[in-house]
Amino acid sequence: MVLGLMYNNKTLDSEEHENESLQDRIIKYPREATVFASVCCIIFIVVGCLGNLVTIFALSRCVKLRNATTAFVFSLCMADFLFCAFNLPLTASRYIHEKWVLGDTLCFLFPFFFYGNVAASLMSMTAITINRFILINHPSKYEKIYKKRYIALMIAFCWIFSFVLLVPTLTSSWGTFGLDPETFSCTILKLDGKSPKKFLFILGFLIPCVVIIISYSCIFFKVRRTRENVAAHSPPVSPTSPTPLMKHSVHKKDELRITCMMLIIFISFLICFLPLMIVNVFDNKVRYPSLHVLAAILAWMSSCVNPVIYAVMNRQYRQSYIRFFKLFIPHQASRQSTCSPRF
Repeated sequence: MVLGLMYNNKTLDSEEHENESLQDRIIKYPREATVFASVCCIIFIVVGCLGNLVTIFALSRCVKLRNATTAFVFSLCMADFLFCAFNLPLTASRYIHEKWVLGDTLCFLFPFFFYGNVAASLMSMTAITINRFILINHPSKYEKIYKKRYIALMIAFCWIFSFVLLVPTLTSSWGTFGLDPETFSCTILKLDGKSPKKFLFILGFLIPCVVIIISYSCIFFKVRRTRENVAAHSPPVSPTSPTPLMKHSVHKKDELRITCMMLIIFISFLICFLPLMIVNVFDNKVRYPSLHVLAAILAWMSSCVNPVIYAVMNRQYRQSYIRFFKLFIPHQASRQSTCSPRF
């Protein structure tokens, strides 16, 4: 019996030591930082959900924008909307309470949809970039490749690929989803010393980014070479009598404006997510918790900035928004028409 009491005392001492050790490892976030993160979350939820839904409805009403690029923009908007509608409310709760209070099931699903939605956003951007690349660099192949059924298959691939990557973790075959008590965050955890994070980063983030950068580089060189050829071989023309060549040039400029807009969207995505990755690499022990919070806020913002970019950079997208909002003004609704052909 004495031995049993000694064993029980040792067990209790061991558990207390483990609890103390865990308490020492828990990251202490400044309360100001967590409150600021919660407020930002709520703002991004409202702006992101409304902005992305309005974009989908507004662009779908514009006949002249019913094309492959817009279909991929819808896919991007849906990924951002789901992120704002599902992940951000759970994140707000986490920072408000400074712990996870929503149960094991939501903790398990949170990282699955977080990483899946981010991957779907990036895959949609990749699809947009390849679309612009083929349109500008290989225009003769464009109509053959971007038929309606093929566009639907491309969008389906973007989503299936993004979430299939996470199936091994979902089934706990390679890492697992769960709570990291040190940061009170639900994320990908090691299982049997193995984690798929590096694999997911390379296949789900790095490779799409490389494809996008190479594609835009090819577009840039193609446009520059075309401009040089046009400047060298085009005779002077009267501005009062537009020729078919001038009309074709205007159409090309319209397409280039859209391409530049999509490039800005990709750059904004990188600007939003790179600080989080840099902080996680160079401060993996979270010595500066406030920096991690600020980097996370910047990453969340990527889900609600795209509608602003659409409105600022493209006239036809902007007109679509205006026409959509005029639907709610009685005397304006009756005067709605299809979108202007100009960008």
